[in-house]
Amino acid sequence: MEKSSMTATVEAVLFASGEPIEAEKLCEVLGIVRKDLDEIIELLNEQYDSDDCGIMLLKLNDSFQLATKEQYAQYIKSALEIKKNSVLSPAAMEALTIVAYNQPVTKGFIEHVRGVDSSGVVNSLVEKGLLAEAGRLDLPGRPIAYKTTDNFLRSFRLTSLDELPPLPDQQEQLTMDDVIEETEKDAE
Repeated sequence: MEKSSMTATVEAVLFASGEPIEAEKLCEVLGIVRKDLDEIIELLNEQYDSDDCGIMLLKLNDSFQLATKEQYAQYIKSALEIKKNSVLSPAAMEALTIVAYNQPVTKGFIEHVRGVDSSGVVNSLVEKGLLAEAGRLDLPGRPIAYKTTDNFLRSFRLTSLDELPPLPDQQEQLTMDDVIEETEKDAE
């Protein structure tokens, strides 16, 4: 199969799927090695990078997916009659952050870190497809462990979890004593 034909095949498979497809699966389907797939992906990216193209190629961990460019979101919402944006609450963002940096984790771990019941928040994030079950831990009660999904990566425009910003060092973080001390200095 010629490279142009393989490029069109990868594009067709990704378009028809609508979901991320692992690189290994694409290589298997085309009967090629990863190096050849990477060249095809690069060709597609060059094609989609032009301003007159409405789609782009996302890399999510070791998977690929076609998606629309953000500047066309309002038109897509209008055409598909999508009424509301799903904004995440501060509690949901806290829970997502805890899972993203510590996964896989249980609801109990999230609750311990947050200091409040997080069942509703976790269930909501699972419903939105941002978290998924990662199996059960071999502990009493066999609690469910949770991890982030490809939808999480896509929503936050990340290729992989390696792109998460580093957590600040303990020394860089302010303590309540620092805040009180600074407030008292400003008051004088």
